[in-house]
Amino acid sequence: MNILTILIFIPVLFALLIWVMPSAWRGSFKFLTLTATLIQLGLAVWIYCHFKTGANFGGINHEGQYQLVQKLSWINLNLGQSKLQIDYFVGIDGISLAMVVMTSLVLVIAALSAWEIKSNLKGFFILFLILDMAVIGVFCALDFFLFYLFYELMLLPLYFLIGMWGGVRREYAAIKFFLYTLFGSVFMLLVMIGLYLSVQDPATGNHTFNMVTMMNPANYISGSIFDTINHYTLFGMHARTLGFIILFIAFAIKVPVVPLHTWLPDAHVEAPTPVSIILAGILLKIGGYGIIRICTGIFPDVATTGAFWLGLLGIISIIYGALNALAQRDLKRMIAYSSVSHMGFVLLGIASQTPEGIGGAMMQMVSHGFLSAMLFFLVGVIYNRVHDRDIYNFRGLSGLMPRYTVFVMIAFFASLGLPGFSAFVAEAFSLAGAFKSFTFNGLMPQWLAVCGVLGILLSAAYFLWTLQRMFFGKELLKGGETWHLALTDLNWRETITLVPLAVLALALGIMPSLVFDKINDSVLALVSFLHG
Repeated sequence: MNILTILIFIPVLFALLIWVMPSAWRGSFKFLTLTATLIQLGLAVWIYCHFKTGANFGGINHEGQYQLVQKLSWINLNLGQSKLQIDYFVGIDGISLAMVVMTSLVLVIAALSAWEIKSNLKGFFILFLILDMAVIGVFCALDFFLFYLFYELMLLPLYFLIGMWGGVRREYAAIKFFLYTLFGSVFMLLVMIGLYLSVQDPATGNHTFNMVTMMNPANYISGSIFDTINHYTLFGMHARTLGFIILFIAFAIKVPVVPLHTWLPDAHVEAPTPVSIILAGILLKIGGYGIIRICTGIFPDVATTGAFWLGLLGIISIIYGALNALAQRDLKRMIAYSSVSHMGFVLLGIASQTPEGIGGAMMQMVSHGFLSAMLFFLVGVIYNRVHDRDIYNFRGLSGLMPRYTVFVMIAFFASLGLPGFSAFVAEAFSLAGAFKSFTFNGLMPQWLAVCGVLGILLSAAYFLWTLQRMFFGKELLKGGETWHLALTDLNWRETITLVPLAVLALALGIMPSLVFDKINDSVLALVSFLHG
């Protein structure tokens, strides 16, 4: 069996095991879930170590570009003169690989943080493992129908995980998240069907959902809606432009891009810690991955002509998210808005359409994936002890929780882009790509990159202000002696969880080649494809 298939469906086996086990054994559910994620991480690391680089794979619109490919006929209906062809088609390139490894690590962190869940453990961990399968499947799928299936499958587990195990306003946050995501994905379905009817498999002559085939202009049927040389218009807009916009909105909701971001702070604040970790560490990256893989891959012409507007949206997200983070009192809400800001660099790097910019965007997704997991885990530590996250209710925590303070400082300094940490490399490359775009392809003016630097300054402001306010100075706690006794330092489980994240933040800052070496072939192939 293909190793990617094993990677995707291992969580389902453990979910079935938990389902058939009696509720009296609920203490073992979290260990089974952790075991599933650790097996996934081991497989992902094995794939990383054996991933081939430096070979001439041909380009992103050729199946030879992808490795560990498995293609099986899944749905094949005879419709008279034509056939409905849907394949179970999975495979990875460097871009997918980076996301799979990062996702596997974040899922382990989320499983370790799930120790705080005390009610209905069977339901929680079954939903957790179904979500695990869906997010890994999204990054491996190369058939649009299969991609859409995994993409939609994420929605229900997250809805129930937020709505049943969240905070006081959990129902509102869950419904808001559900409606935002459903709004984008319903229209994505229409574009997917339009692409299916416009593309022909050169081998069989049938319509196909194969995304690699969709990336090749030669496979579009003359006169179809998405025919690359056809001037078919819809609502006064070229059909390819409209298709790109609809897909972009669907993925921009996930990123999230301002003004489609308003679901994120509510979902984060109300979600339990493991769900917040998955939301920030993985779900946001699915949006960025979708823009790279599907929007720019299938509609490269529209992505090129609209690059300035994509870059502008990225800059708006960077600055708006940072300003909102600066205004927050709730520590978790502040980190949620910081995610909006930091993901803006991803959009800016993609819009540059330069090797530096897209490489920086990929590095930012990887870096933000585990740094956001670290930040939300740290928030969960303090909230579990005193059930409060108001920044103004804490002062002098460094004396009470010295180990905790060290990890907070590492997470804050890494996230604000201090040289030597992973986020610095990611943001520097994204900005370098934005600057280079002016001379490389003339797509974006250089003042966009200058505005991006302002976001880094603002992130330093809100992280340093929070650090000074909560951790230094004379000890002053709203809960008095009760809080003083409750605020114990990190235990062994929390320390074991945080150490690899801190090491990884430093390792990727010193040796960014750990990521760049694996993604470089795919990034160069994508840039060549966009400008070819």
